[in-house]
Amino acid sequence: MSRIGKLPVKIPQGVSVSIEKDRVTVKGPKGALTQDYLPLVEFRLEDEQCVVTRNEESKKARSFHGLYRKLLDNMVHGVSQGFSKTLLINGVGYRAEVQGKSIVLNLGYSMPIEYPIPDDLTITAEGPNKITISGINRQRVGQAAAEIRSLRPPEPYKGKGVKYEDETIIRKVGKAGIK
Repeated sequence: MSRIGKLPVKIPQGVSVSIEKDRVTVKGPKGALTQDYLPLVEFRLEDEQCVVTRNEESKKARSFHGLYRKLLDNMVHGVSQGFSKTLLINGVGYRAEVQGKSIVLNLGYSMPIEYPIPDDLTITAEGPNKITISGINRQRVGQAAAEIRSLRPPEPYKGKGVKYEDETIIRKVGKAGIK
């Protein structure tokens, strides 16, 4: 049996989970999320927790068992606490600022890059070199952070570019360092 799938998902106070034929809806203080699921698994509400079980023992069912349990856990966490990622910008003249419904990034190119802020996310520029992306959907927060990082990934010689706050850049020695 799946080690992740067999763990129950604890439902905190103020969060409600409703299960329909092929859809799970989670509502909380920060918003609501829905997830469609295949009939290979079944969701059951028990006391203050939700249990995910599979209906058959096929390889596909075993795969989806852990997946849907983790998706439900992320939904519960998102509507109760939310998710956030922080990006750091390193480089001379590199900066970011929020202007209306977009974030303007100066990353060493001839023109500034304008990244539109999605409606379900909140992007703030805490100073010129720090960007915080937050929202209730973990996938959307991670995707937006990855798209902004891909505009100028960090390079290994001077470390210039956009990186995650907890990311470690392995630095290389340039030509002058080899003697």
